[in-house]
Amino acid sequence: MLEPSAADLQKLYRARFGEELRRAKAAVWRVLVREFFQKWVLPDFTVLDLGCGDGEFIANIACQRRIAVDMNPDVRQWLDPAVEFHQGSVCELPFLGDATVDLIFTSNVMEHLTDKPQVETMLRECRRVLKPDGHFVAMGPNLRFLPGDYWDFWDHHVPITDRSLKEVLQQLDFRVEQCIPRFLPYTTCSSLPKSPWLVSWYLKIPLAWPWFGRQFLIRAQKPA
Repeated sequence: MLEPSAADLQKLYRARFGEELRRAKAAVWRVLVREFFQKWVLPDFTVLDLGCGDGEFIANIACQRRIAVDMNPDVRQWLDPAVEFHQGSVCELPFLGDATVDLIFTSNVMEHLTDKPQVETMLRECRRVLKPDGHFVAMGPNLRFLPGDYWDFWDHHVPITDRSLKEVLQQLDFRVEQCIPRFLPYTTCSSLPKSPWLVSWYLKIPLAWPWFGRQFLIRAQKPA
């Protein structure tokens, strides 16, 4: 299976995400970063966002150096000029040296890769660029809870669950520090959460996550 070209991705995502949906996603992610993800990021960190999409995570995280990677050339227009943007594959990071990144974040990316070997290539590259004790944080649709809906997107290729991702991370010598099988609903169009205040409420009540969550969240650490 061939990796989609930048032009293919550009056409697909222009059709999939309208301006109204982009604004809704941006509002949701401001709350997600401020009230959940920021706690893992210190002011002097270098943070890498792999497959950054419209850049909602990297735009809102507070740290010393912010780097974003995505195949879609349209991404550049959505990013803060202070974010370093590299258009290209999430599996090849030649612009980063070994052990130079404190935290890597990726959301809804791995299912779009061509196959499991490519996912493993991406994870090995993440391990290379992470500093000792650096963290890899991944979020994505959990096939265990989306047996049909998972395949409703044409560009979903790789079947991934929280359990399978945890297993490959451990195989690559990561320590899995946290694994939440049900974190957020499947898409921004899901019933919950849908507005910034509701997102804030939802994050404060983990007991609600098993009812609505269809995406996993895994945080793993590279050994020292």
